[in-house]
Amino acid sequence: MTHIALLILVLVSSTVSGVFGMAGGLMLMGGLTLAMPVSAAMVSHGAVQFVSNGWRAVLHRAHIDWRIIVMYGAGSAIAAGLLASVTYEPTKAWVYLMLGLVPALAWLPKGKFHLDAAKPTHAVACGLFVTGLNVIAGVSGPLLDVFFVRTGLPRHAIVATKAATQAFSHTVKMIFYGVPLITAVNTGLPPWWFFLVAAPLAMIGAWLGGKVLDRMSDVNFLKYTRWIVTALGAVYLIQAAVLFATG
Repeated sequence: MTHIALLILVLVSSTVSGVFGMAGGLMLMGGLTLAMPVSAAMVSHGAVQFVSNGWRAVLHRAHIDWRIIVMYGAGSAIAAGLLASVTYEPTKAWVYLMLGLVPALAWLPKGKFHLDAAKPTHAVACGLFVTGLNVIAGVSGPLLDVFFVRTGLPRHAIVATKAATQAFSHTVKMIFYGVPLITAVNTGLPPWWFFLVAAPLAMIGAWLGGKVLDRMSDVNFLKYTRWIVTALGAVYLIQAAVLFATG
């Protein structure tokens, strides 16, 4: 029954991501962390989000800014190299704390940072820091948004390009947490059929989200994204407090 509930969450979260380019990943990570060990949750989240983001990028491929993708990929590769030299095993309480704090990035006065993913050096920095945060916290959408808010791209281009960049970050996350599980006796991962069903559900969600995105204005797109991730962050901070209090 838990796996069925998680599959429904995959569809809902993929649809939300299809609309806003983030928030859905935050929803899914919280649900997976509640249901399974942290490493298994990270790998499962990475796999589902890779499919969701990858398919969303395919659906909106005409709007992708490939110059950003190339430079982001370079930064992501640097992050992967640095992460290969460290060991990081977060607890559930720590993951929920990070999930609760990450949405605060959506409220940063972005105009003061002058970050623009359309600039090559900024795109490399984006790949480095967003991929790093994705591995540490499980999600990184609000930080990615900081680099895209000044690009001047329309909402379809933002969603498409961000989806393609996230494919890099989720791949690094799957490798980071997945490699140690290869020799584990009990990985805690869902059964194989879960991923077999989750993949098309993630694709359907991306398609449904795209339909909603077509009907949304650029103003509402930016406004709703911030409030959705903030509400999710508040829920996760409460969950983190409960877990820390109960040991």
